Amino acid sequence: MPINNIFRKPKNELEKGGRPPVVVTEADAEIGMTCPKCGKSIPLSYLWENLYVCPCGYCFRLNARQRINFMTDTDSFQELFSELESRDILGFPGYADKLENLKKSTGESEAVICGEATILGQRCALFVMEPNFMMGSMGTIVGEKITRLFEYAIEHSLPVVGCTVSGGARMQEGIMSLMQMAKTSGVVKKHSDLGNFYLVVLTDPTTGGVTASFAMLGDILMAEPGAIIGFAGARVVEQTVRKKVPHDFQKAELLVEHGFLDMIVPRAEQKKTISTLLSMHSKGKSK
Repeated sequence: MPINNIFRKPKNELEKGGRPPVVVTEADAEIGMTCPKCGKSIPLSYLWENLYVCPCGYCFRLNARQRINFMTDTDSFQELFSELESRDILGFPGYADKLENLKKSTGESEAVICGEATILGQRCALFVMEPNFMMGSMGTIVGEKITRLFEYAIEHSLPVVGCTVSGGARMQEGIMSLMQMAKTSGVVKKHSDLGNFYLVVLTDPTTGGVTASFAMLGDILMAEPGAIIGFAGARVVEQTVRKKVPHDFQKAELLVEHGFLDMIVPRAEQKKTISTLLSMHSKGKSK
């Protein structure tokens, strides 16, 4: 195959650098979003009031700022390391343009947002991954920001709460991206060795190198209902083992059943559950 065919043109808007932002006015509030699980059209007004969860229980994907807003106490989130941004370190075709398009379409500078906040009064360091920025893929800056957050938590004796959503390592950064798996895992171990608590909230999907590193290293692993969590995707596994996988393959419910997760918590109950877990593992510095 000619080398110029390897870097094919993107076939959809996501590959070009992220979906354009959707601006919804109050007049549009009754426009429906079709639920992939039950097939019903759910008014946006209902979704706004119910944390983007369908009556059938399906969790629509949230962006990072939405998740921070519902999870943390009002005005308590203080962002850290926002000045760090990815660059095209390998000269990968089209990557620089994709990064610029993503920054414009998402309003974010990277695929993870880090900071400090309180959750029902419990102080913590927090990172939340952004699904609309290259599907939360982990490049060098994502790894660096998460590493710095754990170092900040170590310095201030804080627990860490992490919300993951990712397609895995960022291929446009090659081995530099894969190195972040070891880098983040190492700082999580250092944080743990000092007696600090780490809670992970796994959302749909959490896959690839993120699953194979910091996402599964929490002291407690919590997931949203129906979240896909795994390393290789179902189709890759089927092609490798030449067998069909179960319909619930890599679903959070199956992982809990087999002991890979500790609990599944509906979105509406997550804030209270996280606060309770933080208070149980507090070092007496919740304020």
